[in-house]
Amino acid sequence: MFLLFRQHSDKAPPTQHRPSTLAELLLGLAGVLVLGGGLGFGLGTSPATLGLAVASYALLATLVGRFHRHSGGLGWANRITLARGVLVAVLAGCLAEPDLIARHAWLFATASGTALLLDGIDGWVARRTGTASAFGARFDMELDAAFILVLCLALLAVGKLGAWVLAIGVMRYAFVLAGWRWPWLAAELPASRRRKAICVWQVAALLLALLPPIPSTLAGYLAATALLGLTVSFAVDIVWLRRNAR
Repeated sequence: MFLLFRQHSDKAPPTQHRPSTLAELLLGLAGVLVLGGGLGFGLGTSPATLGLAVASYALLATLVGRFHRHSGGLGWANRITLARGVLVAVLAGCLAEPDLIARHAWLFATASGTALLLDGIDGWVARRTGTASAFGARFDMELDAAFILVLCLALLAVGKLGAWVLAIGVMRYAFVLAGWRWPWLAAELPASRRRKAICVWQVAALLLALLPPIPSTLAGYLAATALLGLTVSFAVDIVWLRRNAR
């Protein structure tokens, strides 16, 4: 899920009276337990749903704890990203029960839309507070990739689209794996509004495709536009990396 974090050397000056990263990660776990437990109590989900949600969050928390180097906690921007990670983990847990997603598609879409909204807030907070960092950018990007994969798996699980939709979710991971074989693909890319816009459209298109009023044919067209945009974006980046390879 979050296999793509890289170690960064960002250092923040030590600040007193700030919660530790561990405390914030444990608070996030509490959020997963509350939301997952609420699903079990209110919707009658099985323990497998909560178990998968906790396992997904545990992976996220382990990687954040491993690669976050600041001594004074995550900071507000990363806390918002972590809150989004809590939602994504709970949504991932729902994959254990495809019928649950089908029966409560509007609830699933609302939670996903909230995660998408938070995606726009964390970057704004980072800029406003002057706390933007390489770790925060990586955290945000990899959570986006995981979120998109969860939505693709949800569309497949409810039978609305075929396995081809997974190409949207795994393309990012395939790109990183290719970078192990061809190191020039692993070079840093310049910031790009194009990538962010395409990411937002991917999430929006997949969310729309999941809604009950959207028939499978239209859902397929929406997902196809997301796949086309993603393919073109990766092609542009690959060409740029190749031209600038040393």
